[in-house]
Amino acid sequence: MDVIHTALWVSDLEQTRSFYVDALGLTENWSFETDDGVENVYIGGENAEFQFKYDPAGGPEIDPGTMAHVAVGVESTDEVFDRLVAQVDPPVEMEPTTMDDIGCRVAFVEDPNGYVVELVEQMDT
Repeated sequence: MDVIHTALWVSDLEQTRSFYVDALGLTENWSFETDDGVENVYIGGENAEFQFKYDPAGGPEIDPGTMAHVAVGVESTDEVFDRLVAQVDPPVEMEPTTMDDIGCRVAFVEDPNGYVVELVEQMDT
C-alpha cells in the first residue's frame, strides 16, 4: 500500500503551476479534463503527487484553514525558499529553521490558494 496523491481545489491554475512547477521545482506529470470541464493537473515527484482541480466555471469555495499543511521533500530548504521568495513572493509562515530533534531543516510558505506548504530537508546526522 502507498499514498498516491492528494487532491486540492485551486482558484487559479496558472498561478498554481507557477508556484509548484516553476518556483518550487516539482514536475507536471499529467493532466486531464472531465466531461463537466474540471481541469485536473497532477504535479509531484517520484512517490506521490498533488492533484490540482480547477473549475473555470467556478468550483467550490477554497478553505485552506481546515488543513494544517502539505509537506514537500527538498534537497536544500534554503535554496528552494530563496527561489520561491524571488519568483513568487509567497506569504512566509516560518523562515528556514533547523529542527535538530527530528533531523530536518524546514520552512513554511503559502501557495497562491492559501494552502501552507512545508519545505523539508532531511539533515545528515
